[in-house]
Formats: sequence, structure tokens, C-alpha cells
Amino acid sequence: MSLLELKNIYKIYGELHALDNVNMKVEKGEWVSIMGPSGSGKSTMMNIIGCMDKPSKGEVLLDGVDIAKESAKNLTTIRRDKIGLIFQQFHLVNYLTAVENVMLAQYYHSLPDEKEALEALDRVGLADRAKHLPSQLSGGEQQRVCVARALINYPEIILADEPTGNLDEANEEIVVDLFHKLHNEGTTLIVVTHDPEVAEVAQRTVVLRNGRVVKEVQNKNFTGKIHFDEEGTHVTKNDLKSEEEIQAEEHANENK
Repeated sequence: MSLLELKNIYKIYGELHALDNVNMKVEKGEWVSIMGPSGSGKSTMMNIIGCMDKPSKGEVLLDGVDIAKESAKNLTTIRRDKIGLIFQQFHLVNYLTAVENVMLAQYYHSLPDEKEALEALDRVGLADRAKHLPSQLSGGEQQRVCVARALINYPEIILADEPTGNLDEANEEIVVDLFHKLHNEGTTLIVVTHDPEVAEVAQRTVVLRNGRVVKEVQNKNFTGKIHFDEEGTHVTKNDLKSEEEIQAEEHANENK
């Protein structure tokens, strides 16, 4: 049985089908990227997987249980207990230190434990920055605090929304390397991104367009690392297209 399965998922707003008969499976310990341009349905899918929204139709099976049928209160409990969320905008509390931000996630789950929170920060290489405020941390360091916060309650799935979207290349590589480490430890990762370089690092990439799954790419050259050419430039090896390339292609087709 798959850890997560989406079966015939629709999300409908009036006449708009944000998701249109989407099917997807994620196995325990798998690293999957969900990729697509703006308006493709990535965020809607993330919200449904992350128990922040419910589909209009279809089943969302987590550990064999259809969470699409659960109440909003139960979804909050499932999200708290089973899903670790990482956001592009970090969402750290400005007046709390790094370790206190991690402990905040513990507070809403069970009981804060500073020793465990410090161990989580050490796991992401930030033990020496534990007492710093977010304003005293770089963007990459703030994102690693977010990873520690997501890990602290031992979730079944880490769900990351554009986790490298606000980072420079150096910090992007650090975060991807951290995901590689987590994957090797058996963590299930679902990474939502519009960046083909980040998407192809995963074992498998699910490509969305206009609310539908249009392609699934298995990474035959899986290393868990970003690929660079001889000049140090990011390169893709699985024919994944950036949002700009997709928009240019669609514009060209419209003008034919």
C-alpha cells in the first residue's frame, strides 16, 4: 500500500477546474517533485496533500485512510501529527530565536523540549545559530530552521512548497543537499517547485499543467544532487522545462 495516493482528484471553483482528475501515488521513503508553471494546480495539490484544503471530488488516501472525508478539526490533527510543512516565505516568528521557533512546533504537537529542538538544529547544521533571531540569519539559514521545525515532530511526509524559491544558488544547493540527506535517512519528501533544476533532483517528477498531470519523469540518473556543467551552470538532464520556457512555447503556439 502506498503511503499517499490521490485518486480522481478534482478541485472546482465555479467553472474553473484547478485540479482535473489528478491521480498520483507516493511510496514510503520516496522523493517526489511536483512541477508546473503558475496556475498549473501545484499549490492547490499541495494544500490538499497538506490537509489545508479538501478536494471537490476524489479520494486522498494517507496510510490507507481517506482524509478527504475528514472534518476540518481532524485535518488539523492529521497535519500536525503526520506532515511537516516547509514554505518559501519561511513563516518564522521574528521575536523568537531559531531554537524557540522549532520548539513552537513542539508546543502545538505535544510538549516543548529544548534538547530535542537543539538536536534538530544540529541535524541541519545550525547548532551554533540556535540563539539567533531570524533577522540575524541568512535566507538559507532561515530555510534550514524551517526544515528543523518540520522535522521536530517526526512526520511521515515532509511537504515543501518552493523551498529554494527565495534562495541564491549556494543556499539552494545547501537545502537540496539537506533533502538528499533526509532521503537517505528514509524520509518521504514531496517538493513543489517551478524550477526544473530542483525538480529533477528527485527520484520522480510529476508535471502539472492546467490542473492535469501531463507527464511523469523517472530520474534514471538519480543522485540527489543538482547537476552543473563544466562552467558551473545548472543543467537539466530530463527534458524538464522552466516556467519561462513553457510560457514562451504557449505564446508561440498562440501566434501560429
